[in-house]
Parts: sequence; C-alpha cells; structure tokens
Amino acid sequence: MLIEQRTYTVAPGKLRDYLHLYEKHGVRVHAENLGHWFGCYVSEIGPLNQVVHLWGFESFEDRMRRRAALAADPRWTEYLRIAAGLVVQQESKLLQPSAFTPALAPIQP
Repeated sequence: MLIEQRTYTVAPGKLRDYLHLYEKHGVRVHAENLGHWFGCYVSEIGPLNQVVHLWGFESFEDRMRRRAALAADPRWTEYLRIAAGLVVQQESKLLQPSAFTPALAPIQP
C-alpha cells in the first residue's frame, strides 16, 4: 500500500472555516472517490494552521486513477469553489510503509 500525506496550510484565522466546509461538503465526496481514508489531522505544535489528510492507495496508478475521478466529480468542483481562498499552500508526500509497519484501517466518514 502507498500512503499519501497531503498537508494544507490554511490562511490564519480560517482553520475552523476550512474544517467546517470540509466536513459538510468535502469529506464524503473525497472518500467516495479516493477510497482508503485514514483521517484528517490538525497541527498543534510546529507549523500551525495546517491540516493533514492521509489516504491509502494500492499503487501509484491507483492513486492517479482515483484522483482523476475526484477531479471529474462535480461535487468536488463545487467544494473547491466554496472553499476557494482558505488554503494558502499545499504539499503532497507519497509514503511507502516499511515491511514491519502494521496495516492501517480506513475510516468511514
């Protein structure tokens, strides 16, 4: 399994707005298209105003296929429209678990 760690830096003072909109309009369509969701986390120490999402994929090709499906979903396009301006920076990392790392269990939103 491949884990994607997506980190979003939210505009100062907008973290609650981001989380509210994501919970109401984004998480369900995100999870339906991407599949293995391991959660949404908020930074408490270090760089602040950051939200980290963890997603699991069978392979890089699986990730590319699922992200293309998400981009084509009109519900996702609408979410991006209403959330515009909240995120000021975004970073994506692909993580390969070590052989001795136990499997994570996906969360159902």
